[in-house]
Amino acid sequence: MTATPGTTGTNGTPSGSEVGDGVSAEPGPAQPRRRGVLVFMLVAGAIVLLLVGATAGLALSGRLLGSADATPDTASVDAGFARDMIVHHDQGVLMAHYAEKNTTDPEIDVMAYDIGYTQTDQIGQMQGWLSLWDLPESGDGTHMGWMGAAVDSHGMTMGASTATSAPAAASGTAAGSGTAAAEVPLMPGMATASEIAKLQGLTGAASDTYFLQLMIRHHQGGVPMMQYAAEHATSPVVRNFASKMAQSQESEISVMTQMLAERGAQPLPAPAG
Repeated sequence: MTATPGTTGTNGTPSGSEVGDGVSAEPGPAQPRRRGVLVFMLVAGAIVLLLVGATAGLALSGRLLGSADATPDTASVDAGFARDMIVHHDQGVLMAHYAEKNTTDPEIDVMAYDIGYTQTDQIGQMQGWLSLWDLPESGDGTHMGWMGAAVDSHGMTMGASTATSAPAAASGTAAGSGTAAAEVPLMPGMATASEIAKLQGLTGAASDTYFLQLMIRHHQGGVPMMQYAAEHATSPVVRNFASKMAQSQESEISVMTQMLAERGAQPLPAPAG
């Protein structure tokens, strides 16, 4: 995947080194300014890791994925991971959008922008795989079945949905399932419809805190899927991509947990598994 220097977010926040300069120049105590730069550096470092893996994957894709016997089929770990992670990431992008829109804190602005930018780019990568493999983006409606016994052994919850688009899944709502089903996350770590609505309605410090709580839990729920794909996917490209993705999200969990503590709040209970 590629990142474009100088790209700006929806509120005019620049990416790349310009973000770090902007954060460091904000008035206020030295410690928050240093922490803002640290946040950006850690997130930027995670993006670099993914760039390395994705670039190598694209270079090798013709040889590793082009032949019929090497192409993952619809029941493969590779396809299941791509499909479910598109849905999982789509909600992460939505939450980051609300956080970036409603914050006045430059640190939250940087974190939300980078999560939204990175996960949007990763969604494009995974959609590209499915297109390359000539597979549909939606599966049979059951999430995480590609993890097999690992789901049951970790106590994870598999969700079934008739939703056919990522935006519907992003809200935690299964199409035609009713209010009760809407409150059951499709996959571990995903927010419910009411939690998304609450985040959308908050502003300022309240939005910042709730965003960090939801995003920490969201990352925690996604990491086991990434780790499983890193170990069991058939494609070296997918294994490498999933491994780098897990590393970046674990780094972001650490940074966001520190940011949450500095705001006098605690993380939400971690998802089962």
